[in-house]
Amino acid sequence: MPIYEYFCPVCKSKFELLRLMSEIDVTAVCPVCNTPSSRTLSKFACYVKDAGGSSSSVGGSSCSGCSATDCGSCGK
Repeated sequence: MPIYEYFCPVCKSKFELLRLMSEIDVTAVCPVCNTPSSRTLSKFACYVKDAGGSSSSVGGSSCSGCSATDCGSCGK
């Protein structure tokens, strides 16, 4: 079962639920204030290592401060 992320519009809390894929569009209830909350887009990063052992992000920059695709160029 996948983990889905939700955001409560009332108390602004973020929470996750482990749900069946068939429940993807079912509204969840906030565990803090019991308000119906909708699913949000999940944010995650994926990194790969090249033959030399350097890591880089897949699909663009892993840093928000530069446009490089390899953090070796900025030292972060």
